[in-house]
Amino acid sequence: MPTVGTVCVGVGVLGVRLGWHHGTVTGHRLTETFEWQGRTVAWDRFGDGPPLVLLHGTPWSSALWRPIADTLARRFTVYLWDMPGYGASSKDPEHDVDLGVQGELFAHLLIEWGLERPHIIAHDFGGAVALRARLLHDAWYASLCLVDVVAFSPWGSPFFTLVKQHSEVFAQLPAAVHRGAIEAYVRGASHRGLRDDDLSMLMEPWGDAAGQAAFYRQIAQADEGFTDEIEPAYNSITEPTHIVWGADDTWIPIDRAYRLKAAIPHATLATIENAGHLIQLDAPAPLTAELTRWTERVRPAN
Repeated sequence: MPTVGTVCVGVGVLGVRLGWHHGTVTGHRLTETFEWQGRTVAWDRFGDGPPLVLLHGTPWSSALWRPIADTLARRFTVYLWDMPGYGASSKDPEHDVDLGVQGELFAHLLIEWGLERPHIIAHDFGGAVALRARLLHDAWYASLCLVDVVAFSPWGSPFFTLVKQHSEVFAQLPAAVHRGAIEAYVRGASHRGLRDDDLSMLMEPWGDAAGQAAFYRQIAQADEGFTDEIEPAYNSITEPTHIVWGADDTWIPIDRAYRLKAAIPHATLATIENAGHLIQLDAPAPLTAELTRWTERVRPAN
């Protein structure tokens, strides 16, 4: 099993060119929208080459992937999107945002984009979305890379469980108390510690009244049944599959990576040292190097 702990100077220099400064994510807005069952999905496409789609997790948005996406866009046409209830996409309180909805939507989104077998890189909750689209909604992939993903129950931190049980109360918290709670929660996902600008980027979608309600709504609708439903079918995945995990992930501990590798028998696994669940910010250069290595391995020859 490869362990990624150091990266050549060239990749570090590349990271600086792309806008990282010790992990900082530069700001880019999604430029396109797609309407589905009343929801507005914000998305963007850039680069040149075979299609590659990046999926974010919770409570994040596609902004977390942007610097790495810029690197991959040198060899791929990269698609970024915010799930409904997250980022720049709609947050209508009448719309469900659970894993069942997101998996069905993602399968429709691939059809809208005209992508029959894109490469997939998914993080956290996005892993379950990609897996559900593949196993339940007839989506097929050229390759699948799962980064610190939600794939097995139980999932959710003690704070996550508490909010799930009392989401209506949390949705009514005073704004300052809400911000303090979210800040503490988000900081706990990083092993290295978050810079102020990274923290601001992660918290921005949840700052206003609509965002506050949406934050607690997505937790309230989290249900382990959505992963229990598909877990028995993991061994039916035939696409080239690679698992990448932060060795110091406390949200989804690394034992889940080994369990997932066993469930998808042909899958490979790489761990990244000194990285927690927010692996994109804890170890941006090692993660980019690993994803570049993997995508070049599965990318069709010119």
